[in-house]
Amino acid sequence: ALSDRTQIFDFDNHYYDAVDAFTRHQDKAMRNRGVRWAEIDGRQRLLVGGTLNSYIANPTFDPVAKPGSLWDWYRGNPAQQTIVEAFGELEPIRPEYRDRDARLRVMDAQNIAATLMFPTLGVGVEEALRGDAEAAAAAFRAFNRWLDEDWGYAYQGRIFAVPYIQMLDPVAAVDELHTVLDRGAIVVNVRNAPVPAPGGYRSPFDAVYDPFWGLAAESGVVVANHAGNDGYDALVQMWEPAQAESSLFRSPLRGVVTKSRAVSDFYAAAVCHKIFERFPTLRMASVENGASWIPELLHRLDDAANRNPGYFRDHPNEVFAEHVWVTPFWEDDITDLVQHFPVERFLLGSDWPHAEGTREPYDFVTDSLAGIADGDVQRIAHDNAVDLLGVSLAGAR
Repeated sequence: ALSDRTQIFDFDNHYYDAVDAFTRHQDKAMRNRGVRWAEIDGRQRLLVGGTLNSYIANPTFDPVAKPGSLWDWYRGNPAQQTIVEAFGELEPIRPEYRDRDARLRVMDAQNIAATLMFPTLGVGVEEALRGDAEAAAAAFRAFNRWLDEDWGYAYQGRIFAVPYIQMLDPVAAVDELHTVLDRGAIVVNVRNAPVPAPGGYRSPFDAVYDPFWGLAAESGVVVANHAGNDGYDALVQMWEPAQAESSLFRSPLRGVVTKSRAVSDFYAAAVCHKIFERFPTLRMASVENGASWIPELLHRLDDAANRNPGYFRDHPNEVFAEHVWVTPFWEDDITDLVQHFPVERFLLGSDWPHAEGTREPYDFVTDSLAGIADGDVQRIAHDNAVDLLGVSLAGAR
């Protein structure tokens, strides 16, 4: 039974966004430019910016896949199934996916002391509104208000829902950060991607964002970057025609070209654009991006330091390791990764209850951390998160 095991701090749990997550508090003037529902061919479909959005194949999430249904598929796909076959039979949405008190009861059974809660649908909306910064700012202002109402930024000291800060409008980003900090947020999420801007892109570490990063550093809030629609499909489209993609179908080339690319580029830019030199107390966490990209990034940063003597105040590998925490994928070779990156910087993230996550959050301990020394398991599964967030878990069972 789980009850006799060490409790875990799960740094990556999910809710299934309520149908009115974006619309409950949406500015009515933004309705056609923001997020709305429409019945199309007898199905409830999502329109974002006036365009049908297919990021999530079934955005109502009812029915939905069973937790961890893709476990074998991600572990080499021994049955050689398509992803649709691997999803298996869907089930009615469970209360704990949308009700925080029901979720707390499940957390007790799962031996979860506390968890961060990230969006499912929400991580695909910023890219869909990339051409309308005002609409994006309004959409996530409404979303974060819903999130605070339904889940809470620090509910019972155990559920920490993570508000989403869009970066298309840098002024609105600072305003929203002020708002969610005032409401008690201890972690916020930004997209790990270059920011679409008039005429092209800009780095999220451009000086125009310094008020945002400065406030994040001063407040002590952890800035997470959870995987989502990072806009890197544009790279694939250099090689093959654009095609409709969703959570059920992605071009095979997309995985080859873009896997781990966005997160690695994001942190390369963070270090090379010296965000941590300007804001030495800033702390960031990569969530649901895996960790297999870290050794190659460290190699490239080391090479950059060697080829540009005097550019970096401190060695970029040391800067990265000081300021960044990471949740490995459950299928990553964590015994190898801890040889390249400090064990104090790894966090347990089960991705529960998503299909691509673990069947139960504790599977991360028994399966993914098998072979790791007991003291390091304790760090990854619990202590590193508590130390990073500075939370007291006296409310846990």
